Amino acid sequence: MTAKISIATTSLAGCFGCHMSLLDIDERITDLAEVAVFDRSPLTDIKNCHHSDIGLIEGGVCNAENVHVLREFRKNCKTLIAVGACAINGGLPALRNKISLKECLEESYIDGLGVVNPQIPNDPELPLLLDKVYPIHEIVKVDYSLPGCPPSADGIWTFITDLLAGREPTLPDELMHYD
Repeated sequence: MTAKISIATTSLAGCFGCHMSLLDIDERITDLAEVAVFDRSPLTDIKNCHHSDIGLIEGGVCNAENVHVLREFRKNCKTLIAVGACAINGGLPALRNKISLKECLEESYIDGLGVVNPQIPNDPELPLLLDKVYPIHEIVKVDYSLPGCPPSADGIWTFITDLLAGREPTLPDELMHYD
């Protein structure tokens, strides 16, 4: 019996839409389960990444915890795929990059409308925010990028099946998705 390919997924600073598109492959997930096993993933609730053949990661990098998760994920994934606009270029979370972190925090927690008991959170349990939101390729080496916001289920399916078949992944224009 041939060993199954291992796939891991994780999300950083994003909306989780790319994982929703992965789930939107619907019944094809059973076809995937015949040749692959999921390691770290919301599908399995496994929190730590073991060695995986393919790593799918969505979201940008906005705090110290994201950096740690991303570096561990890269270390354990033979092939790393940046999935979606947030992973590729910071996406919507990177809109805060146009203002300083100090101004962003003050607007959110001190000067914002409806703020009661204004104070910037300073709990040591909270991950340290970075000066800006970074795309993942600025932190680790990325092997492939799967664009979209989010990528379509058919795009994800085509990309993964190309990789599993040993082909260079391609995405025809009709599978590109930017909603």
